[in-house]
Amino acid sequence: MKFKFSRILPLMLCTGTMAFAAVVPARALPPSGEEIFEGMDVSEFQGDIDFERAASDGIRAVYIRVGVGSSYVDPYFHENYEKAKDAGLYVGFYHYVTARSVEEGRQQAEFFASLVTGREPDMRLAMDFESFGSLNAEEVNEISREYLRTLTSTTGKDAVVYSDTSNAINVFDEALAREYPLWVAEYGVEEPADNGKWDSWVGFQFADVGRVAGISGDVDRDRFTDGILLDDRSAIAGERKIPVRSDSQRIIVYVRPGDTLFRIAREYDTTVPAIVRENNIVDPNRIFVGQRLTITKDARDSGAETYIVRSGDTLSSIAGRFGVSVSAIVSANNIENPNVIFEGETLRIPSAKKAGTFYAVRNGDTLSRISTLEGVPVSEIAGINRLRNPDVIRSGQQLKLY
Repeated sequence: MKFKFSRILPLMLCTGTMAFAAVVPARALPPSGEEIFEGMDVSEFQGDIDFERAASDGIRAVYIRVGVGSSYVDPYFHENYEKAKDAGLYVGFYHYVTARSVEEGRQQAEFFASLVTGREPDMRLAMDFESFGSLNAEEVNEISREYLRTLTSTTGKDAVVYSDTSNAINVFDEALAREYPLWVAEYGVEEPADNGKWDSWVGFQFADVGRVAGISGDVDRDRFTDGILLDDRSAIAGERKIPVRSDSQRIIVYVRPGDTLFRIAREYDTTVPAIVRENNIVDPNRIFVGQRLTITKDARDSGAETYIVRSGDTLSSIAGRFGVSVSAIVSANNIENPNVIFEGETLRIPSAKKAGTFYAVRNGDTLSRISTLEGVPVSEIAGINRLRNPDVIRSGQQLKLY
């Protein structure tokens, strides 16, 4: 009897432990310090921001997107930096990485560094590497290490890794975690989950549909600890470069079956003669399927505009046309059901400003097809347009290319 008990007891204890593990929630990842302050991260998608109002709403820190990949510059980053500094916020910069090789990682870090010269960040420079294509984990970590080494040595500033919890668990390695702190993203939870690599977080992005005074529509919301702050907040060596925002909007449209120039002109708020002149069309009555047309207009001024809903419009197509978010239109017009709008209804379009070159998405388009047609990598298109799921694009959407 005693022998049998000694054999059975370990099994009973093991079973009890398994049952206990099943009901105890996963261990949370703690903050790196006790002081936690509210923040947000922004890009051109927030349009014109009133940082003074954001500060009065409790925001103490903001991360500003400066660019994507090797060449794309966020047209609002300089303006956002100046306004945020004037409002007394802690300011940090982040860059969306699209590298597919170690050499590209080095080049993109140098590009990031070149954009922030002459500016005084308060918070660590952030690597936002979240879309990996066909790269395996080892390749991602090799690229990340070269990117971060180059960035910190070029700027003289410390860095932070931005990652969602899934990539922190499955992609980034312990060696990276030992060298750089974590700004983690996990939505709908009070605390991020333990990832087994980092022992704490210095930044926690807890929502991508946050609301802040001074911003029309959604904005990413964050919390930070003092571990995100730089010890050295002096200006990054080099001449400050101020990006020049384009004063025109260029839309690329590919002709589809049933199209006429009149129909295209009406859809994109221009005239048939203007399309004919710009595209050197000899006979306005003869356009062919697959023909590439460009439509260039003046970039809209900042501030609210109005738009009268047409047959076939959706909030998504209207938002794409004006370069604002659906949530911004919903908020500006107190719309209860975003799926229901009416022909003839007048909508207020907040902070409507749209400059650069855009691809007009139509039925049947995919990012892969757009990439092939326009010669812009899928990763770049996804990064510029903040596409959470590159496999989902909608007819009527306008995707910025550069």
